[in-house]
Amino acid sequence: MRARLRTIACVGALCLASLVACSGDSGSKGPTIKIGVDLPLSGVDGQAGTPTLNGVRFYVQQHPQLEGFNVTVSARDDALKGIHDPSAGARNITAFVADPEVLGVIGPFDSSVARSAIPPANRANLAMISPSATNRCLTKEPFLPAGLNPTRQAISCVSAGIPAPADLRPTKVNNFFRLVTTDDLQGAAAAEYGYKNLNLLRVAVLSDHEAYGQALAGSFRSRFNKLGGLVVADMDFAPSPTLDLTGFFTLAKKELAQAIYFGGVTANNGCTIRAQMAAVFGAGAKIPYLGGSGIAEDPACVRDAGSNAAGIYATVPAINPDELPAAQTLISAFKGQYKNAWDYGAYTIGAYDATALLYDALGRAIRAAGGKAPARADVVAQLASTKDFQGATGKFGFDADGDTTLRVVSIFQATSSDPAAQWRWMGVVDYTAKLPY
Repeated sequence: MRARLRTIACVGALCLASLVACSGDSGSKGPTIKIGVDLPLSGVDGQAGTPTLNGVRFYVQQHPQLEGFNVTVSARDDALKGIHDPSAGARNITAFVADPEVLGVIGPFDSSVARSAIPPANRANLAMISPSATNRCLTKEPFLPAGLNPTRQAISCVSAGIPAPADLRPTKVNNFFRLVTTDDLQGAAAAEYGYKNLNLLRVAVLSDHEAYGQALAGSFRSRFNKLGGLVVADMDFAPSPTLDLTGFFTLAKKELAQAIYFGGVTANNGCTIRAQMAAVFGAGAKIPYLGGSGIAEDPACVRDAGSNAAGIYATVPAINPDELPAAQTLISAFKGQYKNAWDYGAYTIGAYDATALLYDALGRAIRAAGGKAPARADVVAQLASTKDFQGATGKFGFDADGDTTLRVVSIFQATSSDPAAQWRWMGVVDYTAKLPY
């Protein structure tokens, strides 16, 4: 599930005349290493993918050589008619596999594309680092841990309708790593924030009848109850253009609900629900509406919520570099070179860190190979051994499944009915030291 999209006016072309490949050739003679990039770079989804590519390109521009090798970027678009497409992502990976100079890939952006891209990359031992893909089943079982399910039973990936991680890895060796934490922590983080920061004790819960939304709602219920809160009403609905939840809201109000939690996405009535709440609870932020990355920082969510948009809180399973003091010098340097507002996005700095991390692994692998180009499998092994890498977004490593050890969920709030208005960062829930289950 995509975590965040910034509202932007347009997307720069950025050497995408063919929408296939672009490179940052240093102009120097000598051996070359290519960093593949698989992202959505055109249409609506390009609004997120292109600023992410900029983070990769900025790092390579600052570090055009590594251990005697020239480094270039080979970027491919996985969007079809402007929307990320899993088959396009798989084709891009196949092309990278066929190019022996490609020793690692940044991407994919979206979990559905990653699901198609991991198998061909795995067969070729080609390392992939995603700055944004958050679906838990890309790396580990179960889809929802028992400790985050009110029934206290784990829900497997297959039960959720998603391939198991092992099914994506023909070699049985992990080659996929990511710099964001997983979706299963979103509901728990919303419960933490609602209980501890918004002082909520009684909440009603909705979900949109899809695995992603149901998992978020389940993890919210479980964590909220464990903290001492009470879920006073609960409903899983089938999305419909004529959806009317007045009866549910009336019951929730009768049960003294102080807020509504929604597990799901904007397209499944996610924020028309917020608009409907006004008829029962009244408009305004005094009755919060909480959700996950499926509605976070989404202009369509704000449009659908209308005059009742203020008071929407949403989680994003990633760190917000804009609020990190240590990242400000880097961000300023980037914006000094990439001067358009739309050049910088939610994952620009994450992609910069992903590239720095790949350089670190490549450098160690080159040195271990006596200065020669390393085997792809050796780059994967070096990534897997990363424990204390200091990036712009913090210090992190990878667990045995390839997931970041920096498990941070950010909280954002809609503050206006203007879809173009920036959501306010409210803080983080940090599960780095201890998981909520």
